[in-house]
Amino acid sequence: MALEQKLRLKLAQRLVMTPSLQQAIKLLQLSRLELEETLAQEILENPLLDVEESPEEVTPETEVENDPTAEGGAEQAPVEAAPEDDPLPSAEETYEDIDVEAFFADYLGNGRVEGPSMAAPSLEQDNRLENVVSASGGLSEHLQWQLHLLDVDPGIIDVCEFIIGNLDEDGFLRANDEEIIRGTGCDGARVVEALAVVRSLDPPGIAAASLQESLVAQLEHLMMDSVENGDEALLHQAHLVITEHWDELLHQKWEALANTLGYVELAEIKPVLDVIQGLELKPGRIFRQDNNQYIEPDVYVRKLEEEYTITLNDDGLPRLRINSRYQRMLEGKDLDPKANEFLRDKMRSAMWLMKSIDQRQRTIYKVAQSIVSFQKDFLDHGIEHLRPMVLRQVAEDIGMHESTISRVVSNKFMYTPRGLFPMKYFFHSGVDSARGENVSSMVVKERIRKVVEAEDPARPLSDSKIMRLLQKEGIRLARRTVAKYREEMMIPSSDKRKKVF
Repeated sequence: MALEQKLRLKLAQRLVMTPSLQQAIKLLQLSRLELEETLAQEILENPLLDVEESPEEVTPETEVENDPTAEGGAEQAPVEAAPEDDPLPSAEETYEDIDVEAFFADYLGNGRVEGPSMAAPSLEQDNRLENVVSASGGLSEHLQWQLHLLDVDPGIIDVCEFIIGNLDEDGFLRANDEEIIRGTGCDGARVVEALAVVRSLDPPGIAAASLQESLVAQLEHLMMDSVENGDEALLHQAHLVITEHWDELLHQKWEALANTLGYVELAEIKPVLDVIQGLELKPGRIFRQDNNQYIEPDVYVRKLEEEYTITLNDDGLPRLRINSRYQRMLEGKDLDPKANEFLRDKMRSAMWLMKSIDQRQRTIYKVAQSIVSFQKDFLDHGIEHLRPMVLRQVAEDIGMHESTISRVVSNKFMYTPRGLFPMKYFFHSGVDSARGENVSSMVVKERIRKVVEAEDPARPLSDSKIMRLLQKEGIRLARRTVAKYREEMMIPSSDKRKKVF
C-alpha cells in the first residue's frame, strides 16, 4: 500500500480544562466562610467586580454616589444594563472555546432547578447556641465516612483504616508498605488494594507518599472527572511535566520545559503551568480544624403544611455585578491595546466567577432537595426513621458524579426542624434486618446508646449481649460491629461502665 498525504477537515466539540474550570470545581467544596473569603479576595483583585448594595443599605449619600449622572459619582450598574448593541462579547462568548453547558452538564445532568429561593428564612426556632459546634475529626472522619459507604471486602476495610490513621494533617501517607504490612498482618497484595481504595476517596491526591505523587493523582482525577470525551492535551502535558520533568519544574527551567513540549514561544507554556498551579499542594488542608467554630447553615429546610421547602442561605454573600464604568470603557474605540487586553481578561474572570457561584448554589439546592426527598421519614418522625443512603443514590437521582456529591456535602450544613446537621450526616451504610430491609447504621447506633442507658450500672451489658438483644429486634450484626459502633460513640466497654456503688 502506497503512502500518501491527505488534507482532511474535521468538525468536533472539545472541552478544554482551564484554571477557570478548576475554579468552578473548587467553589463546590468551599464552606460558607471560605466562600466569603474567596469572594472578598476576588473583589479586591478584580476592578470589574462591584458589590450591589441591598435596599436597606442604601442611604441618600450612597444614592448620590451610585447615580451615574451625578458628578464624581461611582458609576455602577448591573450587567443587564448594557445596551442591546453592546459590542462586548456575550456571557457565552467570553468563555471563548470553553463549552460551559457541557462542563456543568457533568454536575447538573439534564435537570434544571426552577427558581430556588436564595434568601435565608427567619426561623423562630433557630437556636444560635445549637450552631456552635466543636471541631470534628477533620480529614480522618471525612475519609472514614466515605470508606464505610463503599461496597468493599471487610478484610480490606481494616487495612484502609490503618492507612487513614497514618496520614498527616496535610493528607500525606507517613507509613511505607512494610510498616503497613507489619501493622495489619496482611500481605503485600492486600496493602496495594487498600491503598487504591483510600486514594480513590475525596479529596483527590490523598494518601500519596510525596508531593509529586499527589499532583499526578490529582491530574489523573481531573482527566476522568472533568474532560470525558474532551480534549485532554493540556492535562496530558501537565502530567508529562510532573512525571518526567519534575526537576525542571522545581527549578523553574521554563525554557527547557517549553522546548520539551514543542512550544516556540515561552509564553505558550503558561496554560500548562496554570493547570499545575491550580492543583492542591496539601490535599488535606481544607479539613484542618483547630478550634470550636460558629456554623452558618448553607440550607434551611422548613415544613409548610405537609411539604418541606428548601431555602439557600445567601445572607452575607455579596451580590456581584459588573462595574459599568469599565464596561463602557471596553465599548469605546480609543482604549489602549494593553488596557483593553487587561480589562477583557478581568471581564472574562468576573463573568466566570458569577457563573460558577450561580451553578454552585443550584448544585447545593439539587443535592439538598434529593436528601430531603430520601429522608422525609426522618424529618417527620426522628432518628428511628433515618434511611440508609449512599452517595450513589443521590448521584443517580440528580445526574451528578459521586465525587461531586462528596464535594457538595463537604463542609456544608443543613438546618431542619430536627436541628442543625452536617449534610454528610444523612449518608450512612445500612445493616440487614430480619424483615429484609436495610437499617441505617445511625439508627443502630442510637439503639445501642439507648440499650446502654437503660442497663443496670452494676451489671452492664457486654457487646455480645447487646448483639443478641438487637438480633431479637430483627437487626442482624456481629459482635465486632457492636464494639465498633460503641467505640465510635465513645461509650466505654462493659468493664469500664460497671459501677460498684
